Parts: sequence; C-alpha cells; structure tokens
Amino acid sequence: MGISRLDALLPDMAVFVRVVDCGSFSAAARQLGLTPSAVSRMVSRLERALDLRLIERSTRQLRLSEAGEGAYQRCVAMVTAAREVVEQAESAHEAPRGLLRVSMPKAFGRRVVHPLMAEFLQRYPEVNVQLMLIDRMLNPVGDEVDLMIQATDQPPPTMVARRLMPVRQVVCASPAYLARYGLPQHPLELAGHDCLYLGEVAGDARWSFRRGDESVSVTVSGRYVCNHSEVRLEGVLNGLGIACLPDFIAADALARGEVIEVLPGWQYVGAYQGTAWLLSLPGSRLTPKSRVFIDYLIEKLRP
Repeated sequence: MGISRLDALLPDMAVFVRVVDCGSFSAAARQLGLTPSAVSRMVSRLERALDLRLIERSTRQLRLSEAGEGAYQRCVAMVTAAREVVEQAESAHEAPRGLLRVSMPKAFGRRVVHPLMAEFLQRYPEVNVQLMLIDRMLNPVGDEVDLMIQATDQPPPTMVARRLMPVRQVVCASPAYLARYGLPQHPLELAGHDCLYLGEVAGDARWSFRRGDESVSVTVSGRYVCNHSEVRLEGVLNGLGIACLPDFIAADALARGEVIEVLPGWQYVGAYQGTAWLLSLPGSRLTPKSRVFIDYLIEKLRP
C-alpha cells in the first residue's frame, strides 16, 4: 500500500475507533458531527482498503471480528499517539490554557469538586472546565475526557491513579426517627425499619456489613426509594427512615447533630467507597491544564 493511500486512510481509522468506542454508527456520528451514513461509508472504505471485515453488523449491535480486534488495538494506538502530539504542543505553552474535560460521579462532583471550582478558575483564567457529572465510567479516548474521578477500593489497572481522599458509606438517621422507632444495635434489625436506598438494581436493597471477622447481610425495605444521595439525605432529615450515604454527603448534618450515625461499630461493605482516585491515561504527557487541576485537587482534598 502506497504512502499516499495510507495517509488517506488515517481519518477512516480514527472514525473506526470512535465507532467501536461508542458502540454504534449513530452515536459516533453525533460525536463527530457527521451523518451515520458518512461514518458507515468511511468504515466500509477502510474495510475495502484492508480487504478485511472489521465489524460484524446486526440490527441490534456491532461486534468486532477477529481481524477487527487486532485492527482496533493498533488504530487506538494511532489515535493515542495523535493525541499525545496535541498534548505535547499544548505543553509547549507555559501557561495552562484550553478546555479541560473532567468526569466524576454526580454526588462527588456536586458536593466536593463544584465548591472548589470558583477558586480554581480564578487562579487559572485561561483554563475552561467542563465537569461531566455521570455515575458510570467513561472511555477516556472515545469520550474525549482529560481526567476522571472514581470512588473505589481498587482503581483500574489500565489508568494512572492519584489518591485524592478517603470515601466511606455512613448509615444514619434523624434523632426524631430514632426516638420514635429505636436505635438498631445489629444490622439484622434494619429489616424492621424504613430504609431509604438507591433502588436502581435489586441488589441495592441488600446491605452488607463487617465487624472484625463477622460478616452479615440484610435485605432492607422502605416506603421511599431514590437514586440521588442528596435527596435521600433530605429524606433522612425529614424523618423518613435510615439511609446509607457517602460521608461527604452526610458530614455537615452529622456535625450539626441533625442526623446520627447508626451502627458505628460496623463497616458497611459495598460499592462507591474506599478512595476517590483521580485517573488519567498512561503513557501520555500531562498537559499544563491537567497538571494544575490535579495539583489543585490534591492540595484541597488530600488529608
């Protein structure tokens, strides 16, 4: 294959990566500002040039062929290398500048990061920030995210992880509720209380606890279920029951005595706790805008 023909295929390879990352031609087209038919033609042109079937198409989903898997990995490396060129060019400027896109869980972004943004934007007047508040992990390449924050025991091994702050889940209730219905002394007693829980999947009503070598799980129930932690906190303040909340959501109410921690001798075992990690792609030089944002959050949040 001639050099000129190869050069012509580079945009098609980048579009192929975007289609795979997005999971559909239409989603990739929306991100790229193209029509789905144009995206499909570019992938088909790449398949003809390589004489390979890269994607198995069906009405419901796209699936990479065996040849497509290998091609995708190499095309991702190409896109990553191109991104590094841009990042290196940005790094040539002394002052941090440009748009910084950072994804994080909704509650963490609203309660922890958002209050810090006014000072950051004042410090770095040439940096614009887009906070992407979403409770699922994004694809840093396909979704064009510079940095991500995730609360977990173990950060993804494929990412460079920087520790920000500990995160734990706190079981709590209002003094009025506990005065009326009693303070649980054991996790199994939660089955007899009104509990406010996430309610997105069946397992959200199954709360697990650990104390030393003892582990116990209990299925909770209640009249009010909501997948927003701040709403659940308001429900607790209104005496609607017992909730399990991230400590950064409950901290102020706990300090003011508006809510009381329930079962303090037990450790809640579940997702969305451990450590808040700031994640970036490995093998690429951090841009000045990313570097100053990382340093700023570590300055403000690390104990």
